[in-house]
Amino acid sequence: MVRTKTSNQWMKEHVSDFFVKQAKKEGYRSRAAYKLLEIDAQDRILKKGMFVIDLGAAPGSWTQVALHKVGSKGKVIALDLLDMQPLTGADFIKGDFREENAIIELEQKLAGHKPDVVISDMAPNISGIAASDQAKSMYLAELALAFAMEKLNYNGHFLVKVFQGKDFDQFLRAMRGSFKRVHIRKPKASRGRSNEVYFLGLEKKN
Repeated sequence: MVRTKTSNQWMKEHVSDFFVKQAKKEGYRSRAAYKLLEIDAQDRILKKGMFVIDLGAAPGSWTQVALHKVGSKGKVIALDLLDMQPLTGADFIKGDFREENAIIELEQKLAGHKPDVVISDMAPNISGIAASDQAKSMYLAELALAFAMEKLNYNGHFLVKVFQGKDFDQFLRAMRGSFKRVHIRKPKASRGRSNEVYFLGLEKKN
């Protein structure tokens, strides 16, 4: 397939990207690790002994960060429709987190515990049509919020990627209705031209 001007530009940026180089140097599977690391450094959402669920986890960089933060007494369960290379200490479920088979397997792995944190860096397959891509990403965020509200421990936290655009304010209101505090974060590892931000819901309401 012939590369377009846009894809060539992306590749040039990617190869020279500081966070891409740093991820290779430090053994993270993608530059996305630094988004979670920065948010956690500011908000301290991941602590030793916590149970964490990572939605849309592949290739696994957020799972790597979570594993390090929760330690051997914690637990990290990663879910994705895509395959993910194993990570020592993490449980991986290949499947759709909305479907019964995946939920049954998740409950088995939780073994009666409720997660303390749900994290989601999910994004749709990008078509290049801004309105369509934004709508798909918001739909994924809404699904992740519904999952978090059903599964999270009381006072649990939820971190989700959102693209600014239609229904952004409506989703923010839904977050504020679900958590005691909500912050909007734009980590340095998010590319400047990207309209992605992260909503952080702290302390799930009863």
